[in-house]
Amino acid sequence: SEIGPDGHARRGGFLPPVPLPRRMWAGGRLAFQRPLAVGSAVTRTSRIEDVSGKTGRTGNLVFVLVRHEIADEAGVAIVEEHDIVYRDDPHPDAPAPVARRAPTDAQWTREIVPDDVLLFRYSALTFNGHRIHYDRRYVTEVEGYPGLIVHGPLIATLLVDLLRRERPEATLSRFEFRAVRPTFDTGDDAPFRLHGRPDLAANADGRTFSLWGEDADGRLTMQATATLA
Repeated sequence: SEIGPDGHARRGGFLPPVPLPRRMWAGGRLAFQRPLAVGSAVTRTSRIEDVSGKTGRTGNLVFVLVRHEIADEAGVAIVEEHDIVYRDDPHPDAPAPVARRAPTDAQWTREIVPDDVLLFRYSALTFNGHRIHYDRRYVTEVEGYPGLIVHGPLIATLLVDLLRRERPEATLSRFEFRAVRPTFDTGDDAPFRLHGRPDLAANADGRTFSLWGEDADGRLTMQATATLA
């Protein structure tokens, strides 16, 4: 089988054979250079841009940068980069990472209650077989997390949707996001929250927006910046 025990594709094909056991999506960047026309033939070209290692507070880390270019007959329309981090299993005596509190100056907020169906549907939509998102027994008993992990890209997608709801006439030209800590679905209907506001300090013409995620305990889970055309 080309599928590993965690539900992902086995390493050593497209992705490098990193021996560390845990894999997470750390962040990403998207540049929308021009629209894609409905009905046009589209290709995606993917490559590994960089592989780097470091030692952090929780042990060894390996970062893999993947770049995708999406093009039609007129050329490249969308460029996406995403960062994957591989890490050791945490030591049982390792101290818990210090949590950052989410900002409290949001102008817009939306609350989401995650559940198995939402996470499974997003996994299916994105062709993501990673069991940490839909197999509650696996994620708690094998990987040792307190619950299902809400996909980082799902939170990023919902942050873009929050901006779309507030600025429905706008066109997005660039979006970048970085995961700060995981968001868990522990099965108790605890919500997570999406926040946003114009970032006037970064761009006085109002084209730049700050977006972020917050878990049920008020901890910052994701930071993002969106730039309008």
